[in-house]
Amino acid sequence: MTLESKYQKRHDEILVPVSRCLQEYLSEQVLTVERIDRVAVRAKGVDRFLEKSKKRKNGKLVYSDPLGEIQDQIGARIIVFYTSDVQPAVDQVEKYFAKIEQLWKEPKTNSEFGYFGRHLMLRLPPDCVPEGIDLDDAPPFFELQVRTLFQHAWSEAEHDLKYKPKRELTKEHDRKFAFTAAQSWGADLLFDELFHELSKPEPAAPRRKSAKK
Repeated sequence: MTLESKYQKRHDEILVPVSRCLQEYLSEQVLTVERIDRVAVRAKGVDRFLEKSKKRKNGKLVYSDPLGEIQDQIGARIIVFYTSDVQPAVDQVEKYFAKIEQLWKEPKTNSEFGYFGRHLMLRLPPDCVPEGIDLDDAPPFFELQVRTLFQHAWSEAEHDLKYKPKRELTKEHDRKFAFTAAQSWGADLLFDELFHELSKPEPAAPRRKSAKK
């Protein structure tokens, strides 16, 4: 049986049912967090799994056992409105899930614009494994990404366009990607500032001093 057929079977019979159960469970745990746009959980697609299984470093395959070593076979996302909403969502999640690893992804230098997002590797709770699926067959971990609406929209569009192009990317294309990343970052910054400014009551006007007689 090929790696593709093995993963397809795992995807359909284990990962998809576990993802549905995890989405329901995760959504319940973050109900009290304000300004969450959506919670989504999905099994890694067969094409993306196979693409990742072929990843190389220094000429060698990164994964000698892709089915056992690739940890993000189930990925979850919490999309929030503003950048200051990210940490409250993470804090809430950490009350209910055991954290294995945490990573804040951002451009390498302060003069670059690109992907921003909070990534956590979390242990899959036994309650999220549906009846009929052996606990040993379910993935022990899942990856959670917490990001804003703008971070999510830019990342999805950039991945779709940049990593599946039908022609070679030029410097002009790279500049356009960088420009849209900068715009997304700026929109996030300004909307967060506006939210905090407009959430406060109007400051009281200073009282005028009565004129001395």
